Amino acid sequence: MQKVYEKDDITLFQGDCIEILNKAAPESIDMIFADPPYMLSNGGITCHAGKVVSVNKGKWDESKGINEDFEFHNKWIQACKRVLKSNGTIWISGTYHSIYACGFALQKNGFKILNDICWFKPNASPNMSCRYFTASHETLLWAKIDNKEKHTFNYELMKNGDWGEDFIKKPEKQMRSVWAIGTPKNYEKEFGKHPTQKPLELLRRIILASTNIGDLILDPFTGSSTTGIMALELDRKFIGIDLEKEYLDLSIKRFEKVFSKKEKVWQ
Repeated sequence: MQKVYEKDDITLFQGDCIEILNKAAPESIDMIFADPPYMLSNGGITCHAGKVVSVNKGKWDESKGINEDFEFHNKWIQACKRVLKSNGTIWISGTYHSIYACGFALQKNGFKILNDICWFKPNASPNMSCRYFTASHETLLWAKIDNKEKHTFNYELMKNGDWGEDFIKKPEKQMRSVWAIGTPKNYEKEFGKHPTQKPLELLRRIILASTNIGDLILDPFTGSSTTGIMALELDRKFIGIDLEKEYLDLSIKRFEKVFSKKEKVWQ
């Protein structure tokens, strides 16, 4: 475990998230967003920017078989449960390659699933094989420890907030469980990109829905730290963990830009 960045309320660690979380203070985190490996780096192809490209993302995304993959998800979810406050919540993002294993692991570990959100991507890439329906969504699971404590849900903000480009969300109507949010915009990747990078707008909605100002947010697979960037923008605290130095370096560049922008506003 190595602390690679610490500034104000933002901290980044390089290392195995299970090992790090097993040493962390219990019941210290208000909300967790996790985007674990989808385990689909299997030599296949996909489409990016109109070109055929490999789906292989790295060793960290290679499947070790159904049983080992599930055990991995079970262990990191156990580690997350240990550090989550009794009234905290966890969000997990995934495709069909991983999300069902994560959902089962949540239930095995005493979580109550509050919602499954369909994140619809209006600008999703086409299917290159022409043998399947085009994958145009990911699933988000939102869960809490199965107890009687109330979790944070900012209902009025979700109902009446400004959700801009989401054509599904109707003004002054309850927010539904299907969200139309595009993939990351070009400016979000100015320092480089992570192969499973999430859009800032997706994390803005998640953080505003389930946390309050000053809350501590954890991302155990932080990647390029979209979760942390939006936490910083929204005046929350953040801890991010990742194995890959390449993506932590990218995260640091993104954080430094936001801090610089904030300092200019304060001056």
